[in-house]
Amino acid sequence: MTRAATGPVQVTGEVLGVKRAGAFHHLTLVAAGVAERFRPGTFVALTVGGDLSQRLLRRTFPIYRARPTGAYGGTVEVVLATGDDGSDWLSRLGGGARLDVLGPLGRPFALPKEPVTCTLVGGGHASAPLFGLAERLRERGCAVHMVLGAATETRLFGALEARRAAKTVIVTTEDGSVGMRGSVSAVLPDLLARTSTDVVYASGPHGLLHAAAEAAEAHGAWSQTAVETDMPCGTGVCQACVLPVVGEDGVTRMVRACTEGPVFRGDRVRWRDLGTVPSGTWGAPPPAPTGGPAR
Repeated sequence: MTRAATGPVQVTGEVLGVKRAGAFHHLTLVAAGVAERFRPGTFVALTVGGDLSQRLLRRTFPIYRARPTGAYGGTVEVVLATGDDGSDWLSRLGGGARLDVLGPLGRPFALPKEPVTCTLVGGGHASAPLFGLAERLRERGCAVHMVLGAATETRLFGALEARRAAKTVIVTTEDGSVGMRGSVSAVLPDLLARTSTDVVYASGPHGLLHAAAEAAEAHGAWSQTAVETDMPCGTGVCQACVLPVVGEDGVTRMVRACTEGPVFRGDRVRWRDLGTVPSGTWGAPPPAPTGGPAR
């Protein structure tokens, strides 16, 4: 019996095409070896900029889909939100363009060993990795429900595909342009109760992840959250993606989203302390004295 390939690889990828997906861009690459190693929740790091690549850091993207076989070999798909030089450059690539691909990287979503009821929660283009996850969950006999949210209709991703991937789909937009007006946090508690959800998986902005983790905890469900943050190197070297996470021993440590994550247990991330080193964190300096002794 042949063992599945594991660990990331660095390969020269070839662009099959880039197409618009609402406000986003959907990029498909031929990347031999990456698709075969894919697990939902992992990501790729792409070089950007062509001749300017020495001046621009890699860009990291969650893998939307990976197909190990096909007419062109193994392919990997990612979803881009433009607005920075690197992502803008990627969105303009034509078929046949080549770029360096490193992946799959990171810690993936943990899959249940037995059939359970799962609710998947996504925000904007960060919903992309949930669709590969939904496929794996259904293969294991799990019931899948989905909640997708965004600011406006154009910022949603995968609303039509969700109806093929899940038994229940709820869409929310902050401006009410499609689905229910409001945020996912308003509809999630009721859905978890109605479906008797056992596990919540979430991918999106930090506020959405925090809300999903809190709703899961209140319901008595497990939660797994794919943290969305800048990961300039993708390999843990630059230390630019650290966040405070509570370990099994109850101690807070600053861990790297790109290597220890990007998937974390939702109840372990100190969401309100993101961007800081909380007091009592392992290895952090003690707080400075606030004043001298009373006289």
